[in-house]
Amino acid sequence: MLRFTLADLRLYLHVLAATVWVGGQIALAGLVPALRRAGTDIPKVAAQAFGRVAWPAFGVLVLTGMWNIAADHDEIHDSSAFRNTLIVKLVLVVLSGVAAYAHARAKSRRGLAVWGAATGLFALAALLFGVILGNG
Repeated sequence: MLRFTLADLRLYLHVLAATVWVGGQIALAGLVPALRRAGTDIPKVAAQAFGRVAWPAFGVLVLTGMWNIAADHDEIHDSSAFRNTLIVKLVLVVLSGVAAYAHARAKSRRGLAVWGAATGLFALAALLFGVILGNG
């Protein structure tokens, strides 16, 4: 059996948190039409319940992301391509969090739609750049 290392734990927590943050958004977006048919307040209640799991996951993503950067410090300094890709990913993560915050506070249906879509798109893009970094 292979040895389980601290690096494995770090990556596991990061991937688990990304699964909750990104995957949960996709699942909730798919459920919203059915939830609306069940009642006008139901999507809001579901989103608030998701937020109780999603925001801690976002926090874990940020913390494990910083841990990843610290652990891969030499690789980051040795490659400008890696560093530039990391910067793009970090910007996308911040944009995803800001958009999610705006979505949670939106009052209009249009605001909910725009900020919800932005949150998901930024999160998916950050995930893609994470995969690129993992293969770099």
